[in-house]
Amino acid sequence: MCVILYNTDLVFSDIFISINLKNTRIRPMKLIENLHFNNIRGDITGGITAGVVALPFAIAMGLASGAGAIAGLYGAIITGFFAALFGGTGAQVSGPTGPMTVVMALIVTKYIALFPETGLAIAFTTVVLGGLFQIGFGVLRLGRFINLMPHPVTSGFMTGIGVIIIILQIPQVLGLYEIKGSTMGIFSQLSGVENYFANTGAITIALITLAVVYLLPKKIGKLIPAPLFALITGTLILLFLPQYFSSTVEPLNSMILGEIPTGLPSFQMPVWESSIILDMVASGMMLAILGSIDSLLTSLVSDEITRTHHKSDRELIGQGIGNTMSGLFGGLPGAGATMRTMTNVKAGGLTPISGALHAVLLLAIVLGGAQYAQEIPLAVLGAILVKVGTDIIDWEYLKGLMSTPKSGALIMIVVLGVTVLYNLMAAVGIGLVMASLIFLQRMTDVQLASIVSVQTIEEASHLDEAHQELIRAGNTLFYQLNGPMSFGSAKGIVRDFSTKTNYNRAILDLSNVPVIDYTTSRGIAEICNICIEKSADITIVGANTKVRHFLENIGIDKSLLT
Repeated sequence: MCVILYNTDLVFSDIFISINLKNTRIRPMKLIENLHFNNIRGDITGGITAGVVALPFAIAMGLASGAGAIAGLYGAIITGFFAALFGGTGAQVSGPTGPMTVVMALIVTKYIALFPETGLAIAFTTVVLGGLFQIGFGVLRLGRFINLMPHPVTSGFMTGIGVIIIILQIPQVLGLYEIKGSTMGIFSQLSGVENYFANTGAITIALITLAVVYLLPKKIGKLIPAPLFALITGTLILLFLPQYFSSTVEPLNSMILGEIPTGLPSFQMPVWESSIILDMVASGMMLAILGSIDSLLTSLVSDEITRTHHKSDRELIGQGIGNTMSGLFGGLPGAGATMRTMTNVKAGGLTPISGALHAVLLLAIVLGGAQYAQEIPLAVLGAILVKVGTDIIDWEYLKGLMSTPKSGALIMIVVLGVTVLYNLMAAVGIGLVMASLIFLQRMTDVQLASIVSVQTIEEASHLDEAHQELIRAGNTLFYQLNGPMSFGSAKGIVRDFSTKTNYNRAILDLSNVPVIDYTTSRGIAEICNICIEKSADITIVGANTKVRHFLENIGIDKSLLT
């Protein structure tokens, strides 16, 4: 049931949604979460600063995606605006991120190869699908499950994404602009290059850019962000000293970004291709899952530095709205951007006003200053993305890899390898399966270790007097299970019980078992059969109503349950 009430006396109306189906009640949910005007000065400063920082990243990621620089800018504007207004993290700044750009690049490359005329439109349709999936995740309240992703999986995946970003920028940094494609495709093409250092102009500018983004003094960085400083520096060098950086290998005009379309984005009708509809859905789901993980991880970072608590499901809805709108207007998919969010917070931004303002600033730049961006060297953008890639890599986990549990290290390495060499979704799937199996094994070991087996009075000191009397009478096995019992431990329980001898009476105590599953109940039935085969009496005691009902349903005689 859904009830919507509007308070027309307020500038921003409140929406009241009933979500308790058993006991219907009305709970308020603000149209714009975390909105207030008590920090307006800080929000303005934070939004402007975040917008300045976002500019080079948006251009670079648009170029890296294969959709063009303007797609990166539109993505930053649209996703950043709508995610800020409708998300659940007050200080979050959203836009194209490294992981999302890598996935989008794969999608764009694949669909353009299949459908040269409509491939790009199909790719943007998958962005729309991804946004709709994210909205669905939020409505179904799946945010808490995404936050439960094991760290070795996220670490391996994000590190793999960082490595991919770095590999994809090798042609840009070296000035080998004809080389394009996937990571393995780039390596295969690089193997045929006779002289990697022929384009000295591009390499020199890339090295200068890398020096700036890595070594810029913090005092200067507080005044102007390192990526923006590097972008301006590299562009000015090529503009004023072209004779030193042009190359006989590549003409000067091929070393720069080139013309960027200006004006407002136009609506793009989604394009569906029936022959690949399932692949489009899978690509959309990949964007949704990755965008959700990326955003919620950034939300956790924002919580830590602002000492607030984000709303996961609300954040997913906001990100979904942003990505849906971005896909409809030819923009890249986005997510919560950690660096831009931290920049916003450090500059004073705390509310959605700052995130929305950062998008408005980028829009102003697109409308009035895009012509100035066309002179940006490609090598500068490539070098900036190399820095992005190295920042994404989980160096802390890698440094402690030898001292971490072997199971976690194995998961991280496998996910990293599969991410870089094969497929992103497969990497996450394999990582989750491995983590689940390892967790299951650990839980099984814990459950089996909790079994209490008593056959002598010396072992029965913890039992009540009635059970002790039975043990004194002799030939009695007291067998106690503890905690929730799952399918993983079922065979182990049966195997352990089968080793017991010298008893003609067995007492199976389930008083400390809150729940069991079907497989465990079958295991208990098998224990009963073992006793019957040995002509031993068995009594099941302490089962709660739910457990008792489960056992009766699989055919255990009620007379055995006391």
